[in-house]
Amino acid sequence: MDDQLSLCIHKLEKQLTHLTTLTQLLDSELNTLAAKKGDGLKELAKEKLLLLNTIQKLDKELSGFDSSLFQQQEAKDVTTKIEALLQECKHKNEVNAHAAHLAHLSVRELKDILIGVPSSVTYSQDGAVVSRNDELVKNLKA
Repeated sequence: MDDQLSLCIHKLEKQLTHLTTLTQLLDSELNTLAAKKGDGLKELAKEKLLLLNTIQKLDKELSGFDSSLFQQQEAKDVTTKIEALLQECKHKNEVNAHAAHLAHLSVRELKDILIGVPSSVTYSQDGAVVSRNDELVKNLKA
């Protein structure tokens, strides 16, 4: 049983290392989003996908161990750290998703300004919809 416990703890520690790497990747992703570097995001997405696949594979391996091993104090200690890192990763991922959404909105707004989408819609006295067309850019040619 000692060999199984040692192997289990080794795999848990590998998982901890992978999750630490994931938190660093998520930090880099946020910085790249803020800098609006599209190529950097593509590269980070590839790295993140590979890392997530590795984490998932290790999770499957860990699920093959007897559950009583995870009740041992050594395993509990590492599992607690893993759960804390998982929560941190989830939070960072939500922050990054929000940042990506805001970046998308600002790009869309800029695009709308450049192509001359009406900036506001109001109603006339008789209740009809009136679009204000204050185009900043007219006759734009690329």
